[in-house]
Parts: sequence; C-alpha cells; structure tokens
Amino acid sequence: MLLSCSPGWRAAVAAALLLAAPACADETSPSPEQQAAFDAWLTRYRSAAPARGLDPAWIEAALVDVKLLPRVIGSDRSQPGSAARPVRFPDYLAAKFRGDRIPHGQEQVVEHRAALANAEAETGVPSAIIAAIWGIETSYGRVLGRTDLPSALATLAFEGRREALFTRELDAVVRMVGEGRVARGQLIGSWAGAFGQAQFLPSSYLAHGSDGDGDGKVDLWGSHADVFASIGTYLARAGWQRGEDWGFRALVPDGFNRASVAATAEPDRCVTPLKRHSALKPAREWKALGFTPVNAAWPADDVPMSLIEVDGEGQGAWLVTRSYRAILGYNCSNYYALSVALLSDTLRPPAAEAAR
Repeated sequence: MLLSCSPGWRAAVAAALLLAAPACADETSPSPEQQAAFDAWLTRYRSAAPARGLDPAWIEAALVDVKLLPRVIGSDRSQPGSAARPVRFPDYLAAKFRGDRIPHGQEQVVEHRAALANAEAETGVPSAIIAAIWGIETSYGRVLGRTDLPSALATLAFEGRREALFTRELDAVVRMVGEGRVARGQLIGSWAGAFGQAQFLPSSYLAHGSDGDGDGKVDLWGSHADVFASIGTYLARAGWQRGEDWGFRALVPDGFNRASVAATAEPDRCVTPLKRHSALKPAREWKALGFTPVNAAWPADDVPMSLIEVDGEGQGAWLVTRSYRAILGYNCSNYYALSVALLSDTLRPPAAEAAR
C-alpha cells in the first residue's frame, strides 16, 4: 500500500505518520513506519524526475545521504502568524529588530558600501533595501541555517501539504548539483529549504542568482557582491521601480471612509496580503484626501500608492508603492515587507535619510 501512486492518499498517510510521531522525536530517528513511507516516496521521485529533464546521475549525486527530518514538518506547521501562533505587527517587528539588528546593520552598510552601491546601480534597488533584506533574512550573514537542504526539501515534498512547490525546489537543487553550480556538501541552509545570505530557494538561485564579483559563479554563502546583486536582481524582476521608494507611515484623516478606496479587482498573486491593500491611487489623491506622511516626504504626484492597515483600522496605517509590492515577491507577508521597509529606513546613509 505504501507504493500507491495516488498523491492525495500518499499525502494523507504521510501526514498521519508524522503527526503520530512523538513531539520530541529526534529528526535523525524517524519511526520505521515513517521511514518506509519516505523510502517509497524517494523511489517514486527517482523514477519520475528524469521525465522532468534531470539526469539520473544528478539525482543520485544530490540525494546522497538524504534523510527524513520530522523536525522540519513541525517547524512548517507552527510558523509565526499561522492559526497556531497568531501575532500582531508590533510584536512581530520587535522580534525582528531585537538585539543589534539596527546598529550592526548600520556598520555593515558602511563596511560594504561599495558592493551595495554597485548592486543599486545595476538593479535600481536602493542599497538600504538590499541591506534590510540581508539583515532580516540572515542577520547580515550570521545565521545561515544548519539543515541539509536536499533532506529538508525531500521531507517537505514527501509530507504533501505543499508537494508541488517542494518537488520543484528539490528538482532545482538536483540541477544545481548536477550542473556543477554548487557541491553537494555545500548544501546547508534553513529547515524551509532556503540557503545562503540571501536565503534563496533553489529555483530562485537558478532564475535570479547574479555574479556580482565577476568570478564566473554565484556564491550566496561567501560573496557579499553576489548576495547583494542577487537580492537586487530578484526585487527588480519582482517589480521594484527604479527611483520609487517603498512608501511611509501615514496619519489617516478623522472619519475617513475606507470603503471609498477599496480595491475592486481580486489580486492575482500574494492574495491574502494584497487583499489588505486599498486600490492604487496617485499620491496627489491621497494628499487631497487629507493623509499626512510621518517623518517622510511625498513622492511625485503621479506615483501610485495604496493604503494598508495590517492590524486593522486605527492600528497603524501605511501608504505604500509598487516597489513595496516587490518586497512581497520575496516573502508574501505584509508583516515581512513592512519589517524590511522600516529596517531600510534605519540603514540609509544620512544624506538619503534627510531626503525622505
């Protein structure tokens, strides 16, 4: 029965086996039932992957020592902001900004200003935004994860909640190894399958990884120039508008009717976060409605902006641009995107900050 090819049946069995495991189970010691189900899944993966253009030799090279990691399933099911762990934005932001996130980031921006400036010139994404992504993702390269990537991706694909996504990512990591882009032993990252100082998923590495230092390879673990160029390239392709900043916190006029600016079209991507956005309107219209920037200046009158209140009316409001939406392309969460945006404001060079 474990060899059944029915995706729904297999996912249900895998989930039941993993949920039945003790909460304190060692990730290296799955139960015999778990291991049997995972081994059967790997057999099916190895059989199907060549039809997707993957050489069998690549598959074997990338899957050496791959393991089922029950801990990864538990982490995936208890992420902050999920139904199991609700959180409000001030608490989320405080956690992101704890410790030396801001002062260390300011030091890093100075230390790496040349590489950041090159990435900004090439991609049009401000160096402070690139540095803020770097800071939020890996605390400026200090926290890269300690999980074997093929094992994490195989575990998440096997579990089945997002099978198609993580099967694609496992395919991508197989290609990375097979094409000689990275060595198998280099593939260490987060439990969620992201890696390097930019925390790219493998498919993003293949699509957007950029050689910022000109050495002919893309090293997201050790090359700051590659990290910054890759983050900038990703955001530019996700919709960052050269010369257009992310937006600002705003004061909402008393008695403002939110329904009057509600979006009428259903978002076609990042649906849940973008449903919290109003319609895009030129900055001049928000001015005319009586909105006031907080410690910021208005952009050009024709720059489209939308209103978001991530915790509801009266709990903080922001007017954000199309460039802000590019950050959502990196991580589809308003909490995440606002954290990046607000951190970037603290990392700007003094002259740039004064211009806001």
